[in-house]
Amino acid sequence: MFYFPAEYFPQLYSLPLIPEVRFQKDYFSEYPKQIRNYTSVSYTRKPGYYAVHYNQPNTMPPGAILQLNDGAIAVFSGEPNQSEQGIVTPIYTLEPNGSVAVPTGLVFICFAEGVDVESQREVINRAGYEIVQSLDYASHAAWLRAQSGNIADAMARIPQLEAIAKVENIEPQMLMERGLRLGR
Repeated sequence: MFYFPAEYFPQLYSLPLIPEVRFQKDYFSEYPKQIRNYTSVSYTRKPGYYAVHYNQPNTMPPGAILQLNDGAIAVFSGEPNQSEQGIVTPIYTLEPNGSVAVPTGLVFICFAEGVDVESQREVINRAGYEIVQSLDYASHAAWLRAQSGNIADAMARIPQLEAIAKVENIEPQMLMERGLRLGR
């Protein structure tokens, strides 16, 4: 039988030292991680990428991996820095195919046929949105924006719109790279 003095026991059975683990800062914690819609697709926030929304087209600095909306939106890999000029948003991927999608802050709402959007203005306002554009050809549908004007608010408050009676569809406007459809 072996005898270990008590002062050596903690050293023999202590766990090895582990280097400090640092988690990457979540720059977009105010944005939902996933946005589902009424069809079979959903959008999932993609870490490691971000978009910068500029006021003028073609003002994109070097290093962008994708340009959208005639250069008014640039997509970058990595983490945003504090010196970015413009509005910085996360990137989402469209599931199931993985296409890159950038939120614009506009949300499309469609009520049941016969329900005029204007009659729902007060309920829309209570949900934190305002009507930006009513559609002449579809009085039951409109484009909305968060009252704050903040893109994060527009994405995060979608569940409040879903709770409104007689809503048939809600879809955030997401810009994606234009692609050719072959075989049609």
